[in-house]
Amino acid sequence: MAKTGLPRMTARVLACLYATDAGSLTAADLVQRLHVSPASISKAISDLEGQELIRRERDPRRRRDRYVINDDVWYRAWLASARMNAILAEAALQGAETLGTGTPAGVRLEDMSQFLEHVGQDMIQAAEHWRQVFSDRRTANGIGRARWTRPAASAGGPPP
Repeated sequence: MAKTGLPRMTARVLACLYATDAGSLTAADLVQRLHVSPASISKAISDLEGQELIRRERDPRRRRDRYVINDDVWYRAWLASARMNAILAEAALQGAETLGTGTPAGVRLEDMSQFLEHVGQDMIQAAEHWRQVFSDRRTANGIGRARWTRPAASAGGPPP
């Protein structure tokens, strides 16, 4: 996961949470499993919460926080990325207008804005499509977790 751009410790914490059957651990559990300092866990948890990849739940019996993988973690992360594209698209458009859309730099920024806006909209549509397909499969299977299977590749073309 570190190759995706997550800091190494943040990636380790996320992987550890994924690899536990419960899908949640306390900070003390993470310290013990990863053999790192509580401060390292705290920083990683802050990063993951900020990206909405995990959430904090209070364990009233133990009076400790548990860190939980959201069921729709990748859907939420994908939408957060689409929101970032929208912010970047707007900033690029403002830059293009400031520099003038007739200047080479203005044209580049306007192209960047249009690209990011288009890709961001496609990302939102893809996420909504996935959520619907996943929900339909979960309901059809009558189980708590849906199993997704990759559609068969069409003859002569790349896999979808």
